[in-house]
Amino acid sequence: MNTILLLIASNIFMTFAWYFHLKQEGWPLWKAVLVSWVIALFEYILMVPANRMGYNKGMSGFQLKMTQEVITLVVFGFFAVLYLKEPFHWRYLVSFAFLMGAVYFMFGFKSGA
Repeated sequence: MNTILLLIASNIFMTFAWYFHLKQEGWPLWKAVLVSWVIALFEYILMVPANRMGYNKGMSGFQLKMTQEVITLVVFGFFAVLYLKEPFHWRYLVSFAFLMGAVYFMFGFKSGA
């Protein structure tokens, strides 16, 4: 559970680092890059321990990455709607459902192998 909480927190920082500057239209590029790198530092401070803990508790690298991607999309969905004020379309839900299918195959589907 600590792995998931750290991944959520790190993805919140990541989303802000990558997309916050889009609403700062008056900022020069150098400032957007500098502010993004400062915010991204906190992402790494949380992401590295999250991945190490998850891996040490038996998650594979593939499972960690898939988990991180799903969390990223959920966090970004909220960010895009609440901060960027972008509309949320039904096709995003369909896309998310397909990703959840990928998660099922990654974690829950047991093959004969």
